Amino acid sequence: MRQRRQDLRLLPETALIKTGPVDHADWNFRPLLGWIQRMRFKLILSLIPRQPIQRILEVGYGSGILMPELSDRCQELYGIDIHPCNQEVQAQLKEFQVDAHLFSGSAEAMPFEDQFFDCIVAVSSLEFIEHVEVACKELRRVLKPDGCLVMVTPGHSPLVDLGLRLLTGESANRDYGDRRHSLMSAILTHFTIQKRRTFPSIGTSLILLYNTLRLLPRSTTVDRPPEQSLSISTPNLP
Repeated sequence: MRQRRQDLRLLPETALIKTGPVDHADWNFRPLLGWIQRMRFKLILSLIPRQPIQRILEVGYGSGILMPELSDRCQELYGIDIHPCNQEVQAQLKEFQVDAHLFSGSAEAMPFEDQFFDCIVAVSSLEFIEHVEVACKELRRVLKPDGCLVMVTPGHSPLVDLGLRLLTGESANRDYGDRRHSLMSAILTHFTIQKRRTFPSIGTSLILLYNTLRLLPRSTTVDRPPEQSLSISTPNLP
């Protein structure tokens, strides 16, 4: 594994493959919007365990933009997404010395053995899944008993949704529906929160842009008390 870096190691904009209508990886390179988008990655990376990791799975990897950074944190990198461009993205990543095993499929029925992964990463992807309860069962199934799920979800308020529309022209209600609420209910049925970080780190839910969680499989947390939850501001991020 390579040493951690201060700057994000992302797939360049020119290497991105558009994999679907909600794949907006190019937003990461826009002024202002890009800074907000990249904050999700910094939040996620700040909660990935620091000890050596054998296998990481990214659920909803899209164009693979974060995979160069994730590859620095594990020995084996995997990804699953519903789009059919897994081979094209895998080949593109190889051009940048990133080896990843990419699969086309749903998080509701993953082609992996039980307890296969040490860490699962989901960056603004789980809220797009229709049957979130089924997906959460699958996430717990393929995660090792001592593994963790690290996920970031967008905030939910009329103000935040208005900001999304003004910056991008996209509609949160159209993309997510009410799944932002049902997702957390399903997640907490199968996992328990070990750490939480938000952006911004202060303020109310009206201005919450991102909620980031490190979660442990609920059935294995009896002997592992959750760490104190915390939130961070921009300067504390890696």
